[in-house]
Amino acid sequence: MENKRLKRFVFLAMMVTIGVVISPILRVHGFAPMQHFINVICSVMLGPWYSLACAFMIAIIRMSLMAISPLAITGAVFGAFLSGVLYKRHQTFISACIGEVIGTGIIGSMVSFPVMKFIAGDAKVALFTFTPSFVIATIIGSALAYGLLKALEANGSLYKMKESLND
Repeated sequence: MENKRLKRFVFLAMMVTIGVVISPILRVHGFAPMQHFINVICSVMLGPWYSLACAFMIAIIRMSLMAISPLAITGAVFGAFLSGVLYKRHQTFISACIGEVIGTGIIGSMVSFPVMKFIAGDAKVALFTFTPSFVIATIIGSALAYGLLKALEANGSLYKMKESLND
């Protein structure tokens, strides 16, 4: 049991590290598709709670080191968790991707409104201000994750990786 937990924590640490390093790739303000890529991969490999933890840790590090707004949190955690929940229930990569798009693109973007308006003090935001960029970013990141997961599945690596994490 301890070995399984240790392997999962090490994989989680690797995903957080990779997420922080690749997050500036394709990033413009409010548009971070590589975060969503990591969310889907982590959801499939580890499940909803680890994926949520991964998204939260990446967001905190990005906010601390890269001066990113609180959108780093609201634009990551809902999709990460819903992606993991839907994958756990349906066991398909597309369900993980749909969870990411709905969780971040819709729910996360709407939660971002009060955070940015009342906490960050941005008077120019409206309820759906972030929805277009969040949806586009989640579709790009999820599509990249889907492609990688399908490739890993096709060559048998995905099964071996998941089996290793559950030993």
